Parts: sequence; structure tokens; C-alpha cells
Amino acid sequence: MNKKVTSVFGKKIYLIGKDSSGVNYWLEEPRWDCDWYWGFGYMETYTNNKRPEWARDISSHSHWGGFCGLEIGNKYIHHINASPMLSETVLSDRESWELSDLMKSFYTLKETAEIFHLGNSHLTSTGINLKDKNLEDHINTVVLPSIFKRIIEILSPCC
Repeated sequence: MNKKVTSVFGKKIYLIGKDSSGVNYWLEEPRWDCDWYWGFGYMETYTNNKRPEWARDISSHSHWGGFCGLEIGNKYIHHINASPMLSETVLSDRESWELSDLMKSFYTLKETAEIFHLGNSHLTSTGINLKDKNLEDHINTVVLPSIFKRIIEILSPCC
């Protein structure tokens, strides 16, 4: 499959691959949401499978973690090219591994920034306040954008 970038509903989307029935899966571009966190990792299909820019709606909405970074049966799926959810992707194996590493880093850092924003994980009352605006801002304005830049480079057609 060839790499492809298009827009739908005002958002850029990047082709990741297709399933065994020929349905294309697209990764939405990163988006700064609610003025305090990054929305990213959304895998979608559209009512117009071949030309999502002409779609009337989203057919399915899922997350990167439903395709890799999980255990299925006794097998751990480390990268997107090994995912049984997709029969074909736009990535070489090297790109697939790098993208999966970047996505894992994104999710880890997003959660870390949320802790620095909220003060803790809010499972209990810990008595410890971990709020740190400087660290939160550094992750959200420097570290995560550098990850997004590399992800977009990997998913964009080269020529």
C-alpha cells in the first residue's frame, strides 16, 4: 500500500492500512483538546472507504491500542505490522517498529502530563500534590510536538 494523507471533517488523516475485507484505517492528526491535553491515537474508518474526504460520517472509531501494544491469545503484538487487525499497512517493518515506539512514548508522556496537570492519578486521595506546570508545559509544548513531527514524517508520502 502507498502512504496517503487527506483531510476529513477539518482534520488531516494518515492512512495506516486495511483489514482483510479491504476497509482502510486512518490515524487522525494530533489535536490540542480542551486547552490542556493532546487528543491523538484515534484510528477511524469512514463511510466512503476509498475517498474519506467525501465521506458523510465516521464508520468506526477506535484507538491505536486496539491494534498493537496488546496481547492476543498468547502473543504480544509489539508493532502495527504484526497486528492481526490489519492485513496490509503502508509501513516497512522498520517504520512499523519506530511508529509503535513513538506511539508508546506518546501515551506514556500524555499520562505523565495529565498527572502534572491534575496533581495525581485520582484513584485515591494520596495527600501528595504532583502538580507541576513547568513539567506539564514542557511535555505538551516541546516533547510531544517533537514526537508528532516524527510520526507525521513516517506516515507522509516521501515524494
